[in-house]
Amino acid sequence: MQVSDIQELMAAFDKSQIGYLKLKVESVELVLDKSGKKGVSTLVTESTPHHSLQTPTASACAINTTAGAASVGQKTKEDYILSPMVGTFYHRPSPTASPYVQVGDTIKKGQVIGIVEAMKIMNEIEAECDCKILAIEVDDATAVEYGTQLIKIEKL
Repeated sequence: MQVSDIQELMAAFDKSQIGYLKLKVESVELVLDKSGKKGVSTLVTESTPHHSLQTPTASACAINTTAGAASVGQKTKEDYILSPMVGTFYHRPSPTASPYVQVGDTIKKGQVIGIVEAMKIMNEIEAECDCKILAIEVDDATAVEYGTQLIKIEKL
């Protein structure tokens, strides 16, 4: 990765609506973050080479949230369906249609829970397991980033 490539990425990042970008190419790790100041950039080089570029997939990810549990032995079934990409999250296929899921619904693995629009492409987000919808964490037509908690679920 050349310095000119990094400068082009930084310029494109500053002009975009993306708030955070982490890119690993070979032995270079580039982290761009707008959270505090506009255009804050960090470049980190690593001694261990990376030969793959990490990109999100179109399937939703669920993470366990046991950090709030009172003891290590106590488990909670509360998880979240996360956004697999940056884009705009929609609860329904069209403005006049009913939502894909509502609080209290029990859904099956593979069922569509919403759409993330990225670069004019509608990406259906599917549940990775059978679950019950506990809460919808983001409003309709909300900009989301990779890893944003979309829906709080309870695994069945």
